[in-house]
Formats: sequence, C-alpha cells, structure tokens
Amino acid sequence: MTDAAAEPTEEPKKGGKGPLLVGLVLLLVGAGGGFFAVSSGMLPFGPQADAHEEGAAPEPDVVATDDIEFIEVPGMVVSFTGGGRRQLLRFSAELEVSKAYKPDVEVLLPRIVDVLNGYLRALEVSDIDDPMALTRLRAQMLRRIQIVTGRDMVRDLLIMEFVLT
Repeated sequence: MTDAAAEPTEEPKKGGKGPLLVGLVLLLVGAGGGFFAVSSGMLPFGPQADAHEEGAAPEPDVVATDDIEFIEVPGMVVSFTGGGRRQLLRFSAELEVSKAYKPDVEVLLPRIVDVLNGYLRALEVSDIDDPMALTRLRAQMLRRIQIVTGRDMVRDLLIMEFVLT
C-alpha cells in the first residue's frame, strides 16, 4: 500500500493559452467585421440598407404639418344587445388628410360614415372587451375608409370618442 501512495499521479497536460487567445482575437475580428458590414449597408439589413438603393432618397420621419388637414366624422351611437343587456357605443373620429385631398374626402364623407356604421354595427360586445380591441378596430376602420377613398387620400383615423355605456 505504501508503494501506491508513494507513486506520484500524472497530472493531465494543460493546454496553453494560445488557442484561447486565437479564438478571442478571431471573435473580435468577426464581430467588428459584421458590425461594419451591417452599418455600411453591405448587407441587406440595418439602418442604412434602404438608403443605398439606386435612386432611392431617404424618406423623412416627420410629416410636414402645413400639409395636414382634419375632417370631422359625425359622431354616431351604436347599440349592442347581448347577455340580456342593451349597451350603447358612442363613437366619434377625425380623418387626417392632405390639404389637396380634403375637398375630395369631404364629398365622400357620407359613404365613409356608412362604411363605419356598418362595421361598428356588425361588432359584438366581446369584440370590444379585449384590451387590444381599439387598436385592431382602428386598423380595420382605416382600411375600410381607404378602400372607399383610395389608399393615398386618408392618412390616418384619429378616434376622439369610443365609449361603451
């Protein structure tokens, strides 16, 4: 027994720090090259990728306020019957349009009110109870308005009143 205890055990050979350093350097070079490729627009994603297309001018993030007009959509009251109760929805909104399209959209306002009225009357109370309901309903109503007026005439639908009583 003393012979086994007296013999030194062989320790495994430790690898040098060379492969670790080479891996770290390659990682840093790869990360830097990837960052450069994305930020310079060489790859098809990143903030400047769209700006490098031929003839493409970057679109402004801010809309000029001197070109915006608002058209009031007449308020409406829609009744819902469900669960033995009758509930009313008071709704009013405004349309955001360009000044050039304001007269054309005003002419189509009765048709817009008809589309909104038909859509709102087709809803059920459960469609309104969802926390994300207003966002979804707003998008649906804007899409229907843009079908009536044409896609470029109405920029946005601003909901001023949406109260379920």
